[in-house]
Amino acid sequence: MSRLIYFYTKESLEKVSVNPEKFSKVLKKAVKNLLPYEMEHLENWLNFYTKKKPELKPCLIHIKK
Repeated sequence: MSRLIYFYTKESLEKVSVNPEKFSKVLKKAVKNLLPYEMEHLENWLNFYTKKKPELKPCLIHIKK
């Protein structure tokens, strides 16, 4: 079940990636809902994904510990 949440979160982030404010909001929710190992996977994916979209880099402060 939790794996589905991870994939749903990725899809949601991709859909709202045109708006950094919405992207940040979805990312904050993900930090609250995902398990620690899922957050590691999401962080790796985000680092890869934001290379193509540098305007989203500032949103990554929400995943820093």
